[in-house]
Formats: sequence, C-alpha cells, structure tokens
Amino acid sequence: MKYYSLNEYLKDTFNTKVYKISLNAGFTCPNRDGTLDTRGCIFCSGNGSGDFGESPLLSITDQIEKGKKRVASKIGKDGRYIAYFQAFTNTYAPVEKLRSLFTEAISHPDIVAVSIATRPDCLPEDVLELLSELNRIKPVWVELGLQTIHEKSAEYIRRLYPLSVYDTAVTELKKRNLNVIVHVILGLPNESRKDMLDTVKYVCDSGINGIKLQLLHVLKGTDLASDYEKGLFTCLSMEEYVSIVVDCLKIIPNDIVIHRMTGDGDKKILIAPEWSKDKKKVLNLLNKVLRET
Repeated sequence: MKYYSLNEYLKDTFNTKVYKISLNAGFTCPNRDGTLDTRGCIFCSGNGSGDFGESPLLSITDQIEKGKKRVASKIGKDGRYIAYFQAFTNTYAPVEKLRSLFTEAISHPDIVAVSIATRPDCLPEDVLELLSELNRIKPVWVELGLQTIHEKSAEYIRRLYPLSVYDTAVTELKKRNLNVIVHVILGLPNESRKDMLDTVKYVCDSGINGIKLQLLHVLKGTDLASDYEKGLFTCLSMEEYVSIVVDCLKIIPNDIVIHRMTGDGDKKILIAPEWSKDKKKVLNLLNKVLRET
C-alpha cells in the first residue's frame, strides 16, 4: 500500500538526511498549572510526553548540540535537524519568551525547521503572528494534540477543550501557511474501530499537512494506569493495532504526510501493552501486512 512517509517527505523537502532533536524548554500546561486542572491528561507522563527530550536546564543551543552528538553516527556530517519542542505545551508562555526560545532554535545553522507541539487552545493571536513571522525564516510545523474527535473520550482523557477549538486552531494556522500536524491516539478506552477511523477521517478533512498515529501507552504514575490496573479497559493486541493502522492508511489522502504509525513509550515506566516495547517487531509486522494489502 502506498502512503507518504515522513522520511520520503524530508528527502523531497530538504534533499538530505534529517533527524528530529527533542527539546525541553521548561514549559508547563493549562491542564497542570491549575488554569484548567492540576492532573494533566489522563495518559500523560510526568515529563509531559517529553520522555526522550534533553534537559530543560540546558539552553536551546546546548540541547541541540547534545542531540546532534547522540545521532552523529546515524546522520553523518552533511545531515540536518529539526528542532522539536516536545515536552508539555510549547506555546503556553508569554510571546516574548516564546520569541526568544524559538528564534534561538531557528537561528542555528544546522536546523532546517522547527516543530512545536502544543494544544489548540493555546494559540492566541500574538502567538499565531509570531509563528507566522518565524515561518518566513524557516519552516515552522505546529503539532496539535487532538487525540480524538469524540467528546465522551475527550472528557475521559481530560483534554478540556471542545472540538470546535481544534477547528478554529487549524483554520488560523492554515490562514498563515503554517504546516499543521495532528496527533491521534488509537486504542482509547471504549472507542471502537469505527470511532478511531472517524477521528482520522475528520482530521484529514480539516486541511492538515501531516498526522501522527499513536498507540495508547499505559505509563506508571498516570491516572490511566490506575484504571488499567482496576481492569476498566484492555489494550489493543499488536495484530489489532496493525489492522487498525492499515485501515487508517486506506483513508488518509496521499498528500498528507504520515509522521508516525506507532510510538515509543519509555520502557522504564511502560506498563502496557508489553508488545510495544519491541518497536522493530511491530514495524516489521506492519510492513508485512502493508506489502500484502
């Protein structure tokens, strides 16, 4: 089955090997600082999904240099990098603080693009204008954590914004020619295959540029882990997950970039599903099924 992979997109766009460097700028989130809640989303680790990022005690430049050293053997001297602001909500700060951090990243000579993970409800007008301004220097990608279009699921995971906020965010970002990538979680408790596919279809119809299909991970210390240990839900099997991903790929248009088809849960805190620890095995099965489809 043909689909537009991130690797293919990066080669088409930058004509060289490109790696993402995960950064931690020390942000928080309205779901954690008391603005909306203090507990965070039900699935989110204490690191705010930034389990593989660099230390927030380092400057952005130092984090980039440290990240470069980690992948030096894979990328070679001619490789380039994407600065990925990953941990927590990366537009949730005064605009001048954002300007300083993002400008430091985008000014680095080895950075070809900046990718910013955030919530759709954390994109005020001044931040949108800053992102638009930076996008005229180098490409800026905005990664929105939507996870699901279904309000019952959104309430359960404590997303704490309605779908209409997502719709507005995409409209405003696209109006400014920003590259929009959306995170979707497959395997949320009580969601059917149809529910998941409906989310993917809705997202693709909303005018985005890329999508991340993320397996639900149950991590230690989360409220999701408490529900799992109480037996309130079960996780997808590897075969079920692969089958759902294949169905997703069938409805994703060929011009939308597939940034992720599974995901890495920090093995030190991963409770379930156990099979997801062997990412190579998952991808091998997925590729096998895709070749046969």
